Amino acid sequence: MKIAVVGTGYVGLVTGTCFAETGNDVTCVDIDVSKVNKLSKGEVTIYEPGLEHLFLRNLKEHRLHFTTSLAEGIRDAVIILLALPTPPGENGSADLNYILDVADDLGKLMTGYKVVVDKSTVPVGTAEKVHTAIAKNYKGEFDVVSNPEFLREGVAVEDCMKPNRVVIGTSSEKAKKLMGDLYAPFVRQGNPVIFMDERSAELTKYAANSFLATKISFMNEIARLCERLGADVDMVRRGIGSDERIGKRFLFPGIGYGGSCFPKDVQALVKSSHEADYDFKILNAVMEVNELQKLHLLAGIKKYFNGNLKGKHFALWGLAFKPNTDDIREAPALYMIKELLKEGATVAAFDPEAMKNVRNELGDIITYTESQYDTLNGAEALIIATEWNEFRTPDFSKIAATLKNKAIFDGRNLFDLAAMRELGFYYQSVGREVVTPDP
Repeated sequence: MKIAVVGTGYVGLVTGTCFAETGNDVTCVDIDVSKVNKLSKGEVTIYEPGLEHLFLRNLKEHRLHFTTSLAEGIRDAVIILLALPTPPGENGSADLNYILDVADDLGKLMTGYKVVVDKSTVPVGTAEKVHTAIAKNYKGEFDVVSNPEFLREGVAVEDCMKPNRVVIGTSSEKAKKLMGDLYAPFVRQGNPVIFMDERSAELTKYAANSFLATKISFMNEIARLCERLGADVDMVRRGIGSDERIGKRFLFPGIGYGGSCFPKDVQALVKSSHEADYDFKILNAVMEVNELQKLHLLAGIKKYFNGNLKGKHFALWGLAFKPNTDDIREAPALYMIKELLKEGATVAAFDPEAMKNVRNELGDIITYTESQYDTLNGAEALIIATEWNEFRTPDFSKIAATLKNKAIFDGRNLFDLAAMRELGFYYQSVGREVVTPDP
């Protein structure tokens, strides 16, 4: 099957590569000339584990192509997937300008039946708007389908190749058949392809991400309560996670959620609710809790230094919003950095993949180091903001010997409390007792 993918960000590049991997002929379209040139030469423009291997194989086999020309990209395509950005506007609603502009262009270029697929996360009613935009200029037969993605950054290739479910919103039997054929190789083990109407499919994606964000914020509230009551959030998490009605995932407390999906999608669903004259009280609370949680560690840091961080230098491990990605959108580490700088402190940071992106956004207002241990030089204390695997079993003797104070502020609860006590660290995590060295 010939497929066009418009947009080569996380969703577009991963999806296009995985569709090529199952034998389809895929052309990816992007207006960024530099990005298209890099991709055409075999340079993967995002960090995603497992992607490069599939990308290079399908590029070599000529199943994966890149162009800046929308007309060229869709010419022979039966299915056109729109994987375009939907950034939050000033009022929190999803900005559909990119999608609707492309839809308008498609109407001027289409010459035969095609299925146009909204792969981006879009508000309820977007499929109808895309249909209207295309129909202004094209009077032939076509269908618009909502097919939301459920890719998790860091494991996006696995999620794409082995989806636990596929949601397809369409009222067209013709489109249903084509989309079913497209996904058949991905669900051979029996995972469901769920067909529904377009509006329900659009809402499903927002509902899923908002529910997961709610679980995270709920556990962060429980963690705050644990700190006040002297309970251990890890024990509470294990206790409730064993209930199959609740499940074990997304119950880890920390310093808030970030990334390209949860913050934007929760905001957009709240905005859609307002437009429907409904006050979504739970999601308003979820957003409030998450904003507070991003700086939860800062209070403990200030307390440790008697309220004065001016002139203090800190080591920071982790900049990406989660491990196994270079994505820094809404990353809690960036909020921490900005607040530390406001307090007059300085920061040296290390991240295995995200430092280039942070430098592009923040410039040289902080120091970037070649290794996690280089950040410790001259630092008063260590702050951990992302749970990369290489941070889980560090050389504690090197940390203790290099830091001015044996103090670690851990926003991801990486270390065992008893071990930190035995090692003689001051150790503050989230939702657990603060470990203080024996006098």
